[in-house]
Amino acid sequence: MSQALSSTAFQTYATLLKTRSGLVIGPDKLYLLETRLAPILKCEKLRDLAALADRLRAPNAEPLIRQVVEAMTTNESFFFRDDKPFQHFRAQALPRMLALRPAGTPLRVWSAASSSGQEAYSIAMIISECRASIGDRRIEIIGTDLARDQVQRARDGVYTQFEVQRGLPVQMLMRHFRKEENGWRISEAIRGMVQYREWNLLGDLRPLGQFDVVFCRNVLIYFDQPTKAKVLDAVAQQMAADWLLYLGGAETVLGITSRFAPLPAERGVYGVVGGKFTTQTQRSQSVA
Repeated sequence: MSQALSSTAFQTYATLLKTRSGLVIGPDKLYLLETRLAPILKCEKLRDLAALADRLRAPNAEPLIRQVVEAMTTNESFFFRDDKPFQHFRAQALPRMLALRPAGTPLRVWSAASSSGQEAYSIAMIISECRASIGDRRIEIIGTDLARDQVQRARDGVYTQFEVQRGLPVQMLMRHFRKEENGWRISEAIRGMVQYREWNLLGDLRPLGQFDVVFCRNVLIYFDQPTKAKVLDAVAQQMAADWLLYLGGAETVLGITSRFAPLPAERGVYGVVGGKFTTQTQRSQSVA
């Protein structure tokens, strides 16, 4: 049963989460606070959420604030989630980008809000299996997440039986993983293709550099409209002039930003307005 929480205490959590992670919660999400923060209450020997809120407002609370924000962040992820974006990346985006870029130019792919790493490793496995057509072209994959423990999990590359059964083809499991006592570890070759960094989407993205392809999937759904616009515009600043963006199936840029244009007949795939990828896609479809 949900405990009573004063409006002041609840606002402490709501403001903190909105400011630090973009997560918007209403009073109907009190059960979520109770469930996800219970381990912190136990560890800190605090009686309830009100006591924790008091601690969060105290001086030198930064380490505890970080724990709360990370505990409240949704870390749902699995290999080749929804599959279609990965099919599009393999069959259309990757060949087109290779054709558009000069031979010696590296390609950079960003998995934003990468959680425990399944999305970035899915991209890496596709690139590994397309290496014959890619040749010696350098492709950099960056995975970022604000949760330190999730970033470390991604770097370790060890997944449970349940996790490798969610979306991962058995052929890829056999080819790119090895069984260990505590789960399945992805190969050193695939791990070596991805750099994981602790990064907040609400922070300064400029140090990450420019990207050709960005996967920012199933994270905007937790933000309000102004935060979505802020994040999308910041992401656009980090993308090459003919970039490609993948969002989740329930997400859109329509009515939020004019920096992106949906690719015709593709759900959740966006290119720059007037960019080469969008223009060539539209032209080829009109010819067909």
